[in-house]
Amino acid sequence: MRSVNGRQLARQLGGWADAGDPGPAYSRLAAAVRLLVLDGRLALETRLPGERDLAHALDVSRTTVTAAYDALRRHGYAASRQGSGTWTTLPASAAGSAGSSWAPFGPDGSDRLDLAHAAPEAPTRALRDVYAAALEQLPRHLPTSGYHLFGLPELRAAIAATFTERGLPTTPEQVLVTAGTQQAFSLVLSAVVDPGDRVLIDHPTYPNAIDALRRASARPVPVPLTSDGWDVDAVAAALRQTAPRLAYLIPDFHNPTGLLADQPTRAALATALTRSRTVTVVDETNVDLALDADVPAPLACHLPGASTVTIGGTSKSIWGGLRVGWARADTQTIRRLAAARATMDISSPVVEQLAAAEALHRRPDLLPATLAELRLRRDALVSALNRQVPQWHVRVPSGGLVLWCDTGLAVSSRLVAAGERYGLRLAAGPRFGVDGAFERRLRLPYTHPVDVLENAAGLVAQAFRTATAMPSAPEPPVDTFA
Repeated sequence: MRSVNGRQLARQLGGWADAGDPGPAYSRLAAAVRLLVLDGRLALETRLPGERDLAHALDVSRTTVTAAYDALRRHGYAASRQGSGTWTTLPASAAGSAGSSWAPFGPDGSDRLDLAHAAPEAPTRALRDVYAAALEQLPRHLPTSGYHLFGLPELRAAIAATFTERGLPTTPEQVLVTAGTQQAFSLVLSAVVDPGDRVLIDHPTYPNAIDALRRASARPVPVPLTSDGWDVDAVAAALRQTAPRLAYLIPDFHNPTGLLADQPTRAALATALTRSRTVTVVDETNVDLALDADVPAPLACHLPGASTVTIGGTSKSIWGGLRVGWARADTQTIRRLAAARATMDISSPVVEQLAAAEALHRRPDLLPATLAELRLRRDALVSALNRQVPQWHVRVPSGGLVLWCDTGLAVSSRLVAAGERYGLRLAAGPRFGVDGAFERRLRLPYTHPVDVLENAAGLVAQAFRTATAMPSAPEPPVDTFA
């Protein structure tokens, strides 16, 4: 079980005394810890500091900490056992989300507008046709066991064809079908990384990747992104100085910044990674979501095949409900990943795989409408934010699903807390980094209809005014994304 000491938790709590609802200090402290749990910055089953240790770090009475811990236990956000201390949990009603700390929404079944997750709805009519075609093909699979550890041959062939079309020649034997991109990354970690190994990451980065590294007991090596993208010299220096076992990069409409690595940057990154012999995971989750840009050839084109795994899936460009992802690598690595998968999950559902193959074949017809709608939504949200919070700096990404907003003030966590009052589910900037960075940042998805986004911008502005009206909190660590 991981643990935090009083000083570490105090740093994460920031201005807790001013950020919660009015009431006694213990209630505000309990609310602040609860938010850290729901926002994913305090992982489940983390041992909390002793009462005396936390009281000293926060400069409050031990009675206040004792009462806060009692409140957390009473509402299901903490548990204790004699001799084992107190650790974080979720209420029983939230058991469905307990497997992932990426849960900035509460377990109360509320109808808050979800601006924390970046996942569009399905293209209903087109996907209905895709599933109809899949069901027509199902009878020929019924006489078999239905188990396909590596994935259905037709789906592996369809995935391989998409890579080949993009300039990365690929055979079906170089593809492993997974239950989404996240499983693909977890398989790489289980096959490549040992506890204590360093893993180089962009900073900020995808929060579930950070969680996966922590579960694997790996040590993140964050390399800051600049406003223009990847600092190749900084990446090269980190590779030399830390000798990471693995690198995890998102070069295509990076989450959360929306940045796109151009061809020279990809070549330079590949040179540094190849020189250091670092195994590289290239996350292409958003590669199909080009709104105003041409996507260069895959980063894997520049990297040695034996030390490169490219992961992707259908969640963002087609529909998250398919739960189909993949890993592309050399055949020996694919066999290693399949062996790792066999210990936890021996096959993906046949119907979903058939549907995914059909959707990939129809992608030239499906994508244009999706991209056109996302373009409208992005522009509408940017315009609404410019009106409602003109002091914010909102960079317009050339693709992807999110805006990485600079609020100008270190109030992200307070803004998330205030957002609950206005019916919003928000994800604080620190969720996308390590060591509490990005308190000036807020990630907002443009995955809702235009009218919803325009109304949401007004609510976000109200929450921002509420958050900034609170007394100033101590300065957080420097936001390294310029």
